[in-house]
Amino acid sequence: MPVGTQATVKGLTQRDLAEDLDVRILLSNTYHLFLRPGHELIRAMGGLHRFMAWPRAILTDSGGYQVFSLSDLRKITDDGVTFQSHLDGDRHMFTPESTVDIQMALGSDVMMVLDECPEYPVSHEYARASMHRTLAWARAGFAHYRRKMAETGVRQSLFPIVQGSVFADLRRECAEQLAQLDADGHAVGGLSVGEPRPLSLEMVAVTEPVLPRRRPRYAMGVGMPEELPEYVALGVDMMDCVLPSRNARNGCLFTSQGRVIIKHARYKDDQQPVDENCSCYTCRNHTRAYLRHLYQAGEILYAALATRHNLKRYLDIMSEIRHAILLGQFPKYLKAVRAIPVEVE
Repeated sequence: MPVGTQATVKGLTQRDLAEDLDVRILLSNTYHLFLRPGHELIRAMGGLHRFMAWPRAILTDSGGYQVFSLSDLRKITDDGVTFQSHLDGDRHMFTPESTVDIQMALGSDVMMVLDECPEYPVSHEYARASMHRTLAWARAGFAHYRRKMAETGVRQSLFPIVQGSVFADLRRECAEQLAQLDADGHAVGGLSVGEPRPLSLEMVAVTEPVLPRRRPRYAMGVGMPEELPEYVALGVDMMDCVLPSRNARNGCLFTSQGRVIIKHARYKDDQQPVDENCSCYTCRNHTRAYLRHLYQAGEILYAALATRHNLKRYLDIMSEIRHAILLGQFPKYLKAVRAIPVEVE
């Protein structure tokens, strides 16, 4: 899922996403949209789909990660979390119930429960207390969600989030408890918060056997291109990450042969496309030399062209994975991906 934090994927239009890239679902952020422009305004405008003119599916996160990562002043209780806005300093409170209400106002197709996302590293004792708080919030959020669904008749999915830091016993316990909620899908959160990448994969591996096989599994906030097949191999169905768009803006382009750091002088007169195996608009029409020129000049067009390419690369990887699975050749595909160098020489 491309990340459209503020109801936009930076550098691209909705037409770029839907028609050119064929994106089926994207992610928007509850925390940011709650603060600006506000969920009630978006509700009054017909919901997030109409507000941003996006015809396909939207997943919204609960805002919990942003509360813990962006707000210096926050207070966690069993009832929820009080935090200070990073925009104007105003104080707000998120509860398991209020985050469901906010996302219902946004009208997203898939909503996430409020969870506590501890930093890395934390002690086992703190991670256990945090995990049990996440479990209590999930139960409260689901009770509220089911009441609202019965009242309104609206159908939105709600996913709980497995937490437990990098402790396998806590991850398994959390997953076992959340599986009892009979949710439409499940997320694995608290990854990519500073832990070594092998630990992130290990936490997914210990969680996967516990989660229901016939419901989608969503690994939140991952990962690099070469990591996507690794997560799929562990049973993950859905992923999101800002890396393709953020890295594009910062001069890192992902290709089928590795990464191209476009600012490097060797691309100054390079007439090749970014990736000869890519069919995106950027690769069909522009050279590495042109993209390097735009990047060096600070031109806005660079961000648009680079983001379009990186998202296409990510979507192509997922398409390749689906194709390999259908042909029964996923192990072979995974081996080939592991042999690709990190950076293009």
